[in-house]
Amino acid sequence: MVNALVIRRNTQLAKALKALRAAQYVRMSTDLQRYSTQNQAAAIAAYAQQRNLTIVRTYVDEGRSGVRINRRPALAELIKDVQSGNTDFEHILVYDVSRWGRFQDVDESAHYEFVCKRSGVKVAYCAEQFENDGSLLSSILKNIKRVMAAEFSRELGVKVHAGHCRIASLGYRVGGSLTFGLGREMVDEEKRSKGRLAKGEYKALKTDRVRLRLGSDEEIAVVRWIFQQFVLERKTDVEIARQLNRGNIASHHGRPWTYIMVHSILRNENYIGNLVYNRTTRRLGQTQVNNPDNLWIRSPGVVSPVIDQDLFARAQKIMAERYISIPEDQMLRRLRLTLGRKGKLTTRIIKNAPGLPSVACYIKHFGSLRKAYALIGYQGSRDCEWFDVRDHWSELLSKLAGQVAEALRTDLGIRLNLTDDGVGLARHGNSKIISFQVVRRMARRTPNHVALWRAHLRKERTRLCVFLRLKEANKVVQDYVLLPAADTAKPYLTLSDGALARHKAVRVDTVNELIRNIKARFTSSSHAAPAKPTRPNKRRKPSRPKTRNVRVRH
Repeated sequence: MVNALVIRRNTQLAKALKALRAAQYVRMSTDLQRYSTQNQAAAIAAYAQQRNLTIVRTYVDEGRSGVRINRRPALAELIKDVQSGNTDFEHILVYDVSRWGRFQDVDESAHYEFVCKRSGVKVAYCAEQFENDGSLLSSILKNIKRVMAAEFSRELGVKVHAGHCRIASLGYRVGGSLTFGLGREMVDEEKRSKGRLAKGEYKALKTDRVRLRLGSDEEIAVVRWIFQQFVLERKTDVEIARQLNRGNIASHHGRPWTYIMVHSILRNENYIGNLVYNRTTRRLGQTQVNNPDNLWIRSPGVVSPVIDQDLFARAQKIMAERYISIPEDQMLRRLRLTLGRKGKLTTRIIKNAPGLPSVACYIKHFGSLRKAYALIGYQGSRDCEWFDVRDHWSELLSKLAGQVAEALRTDLGIRLNLTDDGVGLARHGNSKIISFQVVRRMARRTPNHVALWRAHLRKERTRLCVFLRLKEANKVVQDYVLLPAADTAKPYLTLSDGALARHKAVRVDTVNELIRNIKARFTSSSHAAPAKPTRPNKRRKPSRPKTRNVRVRH
């Protein structure tokens, strides 16, 4: 007779323990809300105690806006952990709906909660007056709360923007990064100076204001030199940046000069004494929009001018004449004329041809240079077929990585997750353990030349590397090479048949053989006996120490 009281191992008890475990998520919008997360954690702890829940995980987003998930690493990590199925809790405790997020699309907030619910993890809002139990009343109130949270952020953004515009109209600086040769000074309500602000420093009080101030005399001299080189010597932004780097002149970012830095200096009205605000607008993390001139807030005479008005106007005229908008058919016509003169097209030819748009401009309008070439009936000499099949090989690598992960989980109980790039396996929170890479076969120099494959090594080294060597046409997989972590300083690795033994690599013909070798390596590493500790050598007592080796300590 079967005993009905027998309890199977690792079933009901583990499930019951997991049902009493919870994770908490807390968030504060700015760094000034120092005690916000502590207050949230206290309310969550009281909620958990009433329901006999044990908090085993904490996810914290400090100084993060709730409008988007992009800049909230803790919430993104929480969602990723829940989706992986490796969590040891069944509850997520949040202070209220607004701490979960102030998403402008309320469906996005509901989506993340649904992801948790689908994975068997419940989300509870501890400070709300309703239980998140899926009832009609709960669904209505929760949706209203989401709309209220989104509307609060929108209204607050409008009020803050209006306040910034008013402060800028009074001649004070509001946000944004500074260009070369400019600084910030903090003043109080009586406009008395409270000292200069260094990079990354903020004003002490909300009643304080920030004024624009000029930098050192050396920096001002560099700014004047840049305008003279651009206007009088007719040098380009790139040439000016190169000359500054050759002269070892430090930039305000501590990095080498770029043409973008030079261009931002030439466009900045601060050097003629004007403060301009509201050139662009980015509302609630949306796409940045360029505002028309009538919406700009311009305050003249806020700082002593560095550049003459006439010199600055001439610089603006030169930049406006250099940027000419032409239609796409005209771009292709000029490209076709350049092809007729040069006989071929390269990035260098396009860059140096007068009157021809830049390479970046062609890529932006047509997607790639090859597509622009195809529209004018030109085919370059470079073989670009490999770029067309990258998606195919990426899909193949992801499929192979999934097969290896499933075999390790089923046969050995080892859980490895697919990495974000889809071409590797890693444990949760650790670096990549197994990497997968397709290696093309190099062209033979002579018919009798040995077959060569060159694998480019990534900076992140892994425990095992799996290389898929292709056949001569580079369209079909020939075999698989399993290689331990390569200890070499070179950026690439040659994988010819003769070099496999030197690299301690294993070559197999099928996926099944590859999976068996990978499982064997994991089995041998997990069951390897620990090395016995070596006994320290007994020091022999010298019979008669020599005088020259004796040290006398005082």
